[in-house]
Amino acid sequence: MTDQTPAAVTASYFDALGRGDVPAAMALLSPDVVWHQPGANQFSGDHSGIDGVGSLLGGMMEASQGTFQLAVTGPAMVNGEFVAVPVRFSGKRGDVSMDMSGVDLLTVRNGKISEVRLFSEDGQAEDAFWGRP
Repeated sequence: MTDQTPAAVTASYFDALGRGDVPAAMALLSPDVVWHQPGANQFSGDHSGIDGVGSLLGGMMEASQGTFQLAVTGPAMVNGEFVAVPVRFSGKRGDVSMDMSGVDLLTVRNGKISEVRLFSEDGQAEDAFWGRP
């Protein structure tokens, strides 16, 4: 049996993303996952369910011309079902680029990621990169 602690599930999720294995990462999401995307840009707001999150991530890859990248930059910090992970994310779109630090806060219940909240180092720069709604 695989380890389904919040720390293990989160590590598996980021490992899958790092390998580019999106199906494996998506399989770790709860069917009723809620993803809270910050800011005031075309992707901001709450995205529900695996299809909603998949559409969000697909849209981000399309908008960034396939260049969007996310890397874990430090150890995960666990507090019960909550796991905070320091990250760095970047992307390019034509001659516009984004590269900044952030924190991803994941809630893990019953071995699945049920909620994702993202925090960005520079919300205005992220909004400018993604574009207004």
